[in-house]
Amino acid sequence: MRPFMNEDFLLHTDTAKTLYHDHAAKMPIIDFHCHINPAEIMENRTFENITQAWLGGDHYKWRLIRTMGVEERYITGDASDREKFQKFAETMPKCIGNPVYHWAHLELQRYFGSDLVISGDTAQDIWDLAGEKLTGDALRVRGIIAQSRVQAIGTTDDPVDDLGWHKQLKEDVTSPTVVSPTLRPDKAINIDKDGFADYIAKLADVSGVEITTRDDLKAALLTRIDFFHQMGCRASDHGLDYVAYRLIDETALEKIFQKGLRGDVVTVEEAEAFKTDLMLFFGREFARRGWVMQLHYGVQRNCNEAKFARLGPDTGFDAMGMRYCGAAIVAFLNALEKDGALPKTVLFSINPHDDAMLGTIIGCFQGGEVRGKLQHGVPWWFNDTKHGMENQLITLASVGVLGTFIGMLTDSRSFLSYARHEYFRRILCNQVGAWVEGGEYPNDRKALADLIEDISYRNAARYFGYDVLA
Repeated sequence: MRPFMNEDFLLHTDTAKTLYHDHAAKMPIIDFHCHINPAEIMENRTFENITQAWLGGDHYKWRLIRTMGVEERYITGDASDREKFQKFAETMPKCIGNPVYHWAHLELQRYFGSDLVISGDTAQDIWDLAGEKLTGDALRVRGIIAQSRVQAIGTTDDPVDDLGWHKQLKEDVTSPTVVSPTLRPDKAINIDKDGFADYIAKLADVSGVEITTRDDLKAALLTRIDFFHQMGCRASDHGLDYVAYRLIDETALEKIFQKGLRGDVVTVEEAEAFKTDLMLFFGREFARRGWVMQLHYGVQRNCNEAKFARLGPDTGFDAMGMRYCGAAIVAFLNALEKDGALPKTVLFSINPHDDAMLGTIIGCFQGGEVRGKLQHGVPWWFNDTKHGMENQLITLASVGVLGTFIGMLTDSRSFLSYARHEYFRRILCNQVGAWVEGGEYPNDRKALADLIEDISYRNAARYFGYDVLA
């Protein structure tokens, strides 16, 4: 029997152990997509207790606790932090096979130096230990970043954001990492969602462009793209329910936009046409600037309407969607490619059913100017599990060039989530080790070291334009 989560956790061959300990483990982190608050980096936040560090904003954990039949007051409500942590700890022994179980224990080991197994019985000991360690500089936000060897962080930022915290961090020579904004223009695209007209008014105010037509909208967005570029932004991110591609004439598009400005109901077909036009506009502008365009799609959001009305978005009530988007993705990429305006693009589907499809689509649009220009993003959200990562790695290797893969991200609001990079790297090394020891790839240590170090770090650093440190 193997020990529980020891130094060789998930590493089942001697080759895997060597690849991880000698190569993957030492590489810095490029966390190119996350939802952390840059203000907490600038202010070097101190967490008062482990509930604040672990459970605040973490809908992965909230879903598990709810499944145990726990009242909402112990999850997002007015219970004390100690009570909330107790409910989480009591949930953990039931979560065999869930990545949160592994992540939480990795975080407990790496940041708190504890091999305790999380349970209701150990909750008080962990609470006390964490409370003592959280008072030190090593577990303030900048300390966590520094000890995790995070070279760069890509936050997620609305076009109307003034990026004030990013500006301060850019000017702060003591900051432990590069913090780059990422343009997330979903509210400007979602003409079919509540609040669209109010958002356009806000965009007009921030950009200084009066928005009465589609051309005005694009002019306003261009001012924000240019501002973000000046602030170090080199990537966009788009959260799409599904990828649509519907072309109509300019006159019809203008009529749709006017409906949106008035707050009138926009049909599904009209919304698809408007979104297609804006996404093509964005793609061309990003290509001109050398940005990376990230497309996340396939989510059924806010499935529980009663809970959404009470708690709001991003609280644990989203699910996988199942809608074929392959033809629309191809049409979108093809339109940009024909114009010579296809930017570096990362495709993420929340449904693993799309893995092979995305892996083969990206192979149709690779180009000589960038290695791995099109990327099948790391398994996202409900897929960033051991099983999900293994399947995606095998599929990507089967239909593409795994050695160009840009690897892991946290997609998290927690600074302790950098342990997810370790989780991914262990799974990667184990899979490559299995191929080597099974005679499917030569035991060429130089080639293997380059492969693992590239996927763990260098590919992402080069792709997003950061200096390669190792």
